[in-house]
Amino acid sequence: MTDAGSPEDEPTTEIRVPRLGQRRQPVQTRHLLHAQPPIFEQGAPGRSGASLPPLDVPEADPHALFGDLCRVEPPGLPEVSEVEVTRHYTRLSRWNYAIDLGLYPLGSCTMKYNPKINERVARLPGFCGLHPAQPEATLAGALELMHRLEQALCEIAGFARVTLQPAAGAQGELCGLMMIRAYLQDQGRRPTRVLVPDSAHGTNPASCTLNQFQTVPLKTSADGLLHVDTVRAACRAWPDDIAAIMITNPSTLGLFEEEIADIADVVHEAGGLVYMDGANFNALLGKVRPGDTGVDCMHINLHKTFTTPHGGGGPGSGPVGVSSRLEPYLPIPTVERRDGRLVLDYDRPRSIGRLRSFFGNFGMFVRAYAYIREMGGEGLRRATEMAVLNAAYLRARLEGVYPVAYDRPCMHEVILSDKQLRRETGVQTLDIAKRLMDYGFHPPTVYFPLVVPGALMIEPTETETVETLDEFADALLSIAQEAREDPERVRSAPHQTALRRLDETRAARQPRLRWLPEGRAEGEPPDKAS
Repeated sequence: MTDAGSPEDEPTTEIRVPRLGQRRQPVQTRHLLHAQPPIFEQGAPGRSGASLPPLDVPEADPHALFGDLCRVEPPGLPEVSEVEVTRHYTRLSRWNYAIDLGLYPLGSCTMKYNPKINERVARLPGFCGLHPAQPEATLAGALELMHRLEQALCEIAGFARVTLQPAAGAQGELCGLMMIRAYLQDQGRRPTRVLVPDSAHGTNPASCTLNQFQTVPLKTSADGLLHVDTVRAACRAWPDDIAAIMITNPSTLGLFEEEIADIADVVHEAGGLVYMDGANFNALLGKVRPGDTGVDCMHINLHKTFTTPHGGGGPGSGPVGVSSRLEPYLPIPTVERRDGRLVLDYDRPRSIGRLRSFFGNFGMFVRAYAYIREMGGEGLRRATEMAVLNAAYLRARLEGVYPVAYDRPCMHEVILSDKQLRRETGVQTLDIAKRLMDYGFHPPTVYFPLVVPGALMIEPTETETVETLDEFADALLSIAQEAREDPERVRSAPHQTALRRLDETRAARQPRLRWLPEGRAEGEPPDKAS
């Protein structure tokens, strides 16, 4: 291996793991990665990795069962052996990056290490063997866990009740605004406007639209914060037409909204309610209870704050906490204690109804509850302190080369910018992100938040050690040095991955999302025989 900043063009055949304190070298892995054809292009006609017993019942006529829906020919499935399937997916898995392999510094959409005790508990037969349609009388243990998790979240966040039903943070937003709309309509009011700062999460406007609200964007100030005077001016501009404010705290800029209590007072005086996007709640545990600051409603991403798995399309979980004024509108069913036992309550006349099938992603509840019980109040507070400390540490290591977006103490994440390197070398944020892959790191979130040009949004989380943070910071500093000495090498990265830099514009505009037989174009409807 060569020194960091000048890796050889040809990869070596070994991977060296740096000792603690040793500067991380670009990782050479191409020898492990070979062209892997789709599973459909492997195998041979008649080959199979399955064995089925002889048919021991009368053969049914599929045409009689399915009518016109019955295929004329069998589907064009791969004909492969067991070993071909095993090797194919094992090889593909070695192309993936995962939190169990290394730091995953995505900002805002945290990829945090999931303790293995959570996974062990979630796999207990009494939990993983449950069926959501089984009789309620057989669900005593599950209902007890859900009830205790709700109580814990209420205590941690400062709310009267919590619904566990939403399947993700975005659905939690939808749920919260649906309850706010129902509450306002019960008062005989139909305001149409929801205030949304430019530092909020991007799903907020979509949630407004789905609830027939109009988004009113609010600009943050030069210090990155939303100030109460901005909110007051908006409320005066549309008197009697403010339904709510959706505020992310800490914001996507990684900053704590210091005037949140005053902002809540102003919105309440205007007749609106306060929805807090709690995706960044992992920066507040044991320090601030949002319900105590005037927040009426907030979703909590269990995958982010309470270490349930995240990514790959789910499953997620976005419980929503509410103040007492919104409690009657919680989705059904709720878990209630009656006559000494827990039951599912569907008789809630003012409820917004069901948000999803059954009761929520139960496996995520088990993991989150295990984490809360393992950590305890002091442990959760310590997790927040470490999350903020780790982000501040990276800021201190990097801000001389990668300028910070705002000269204020950061919370759980730090927002850096490429403006200095771009001005001096022409190397931009995307180049830095691609080059990080050669050093064995997953890139951080890039070009978000949109209000920060060339943003690098880094969230180390509380689970990373100082040695890992140093390796990551050393890699970014090494890339900055490379940009000054050999900028083209950074602009053409990555060099050590299975595939070189992809045409991302073409991939977005002309996506190939599935394998197609030769000669068939994307979007062409399959014939009945396929």
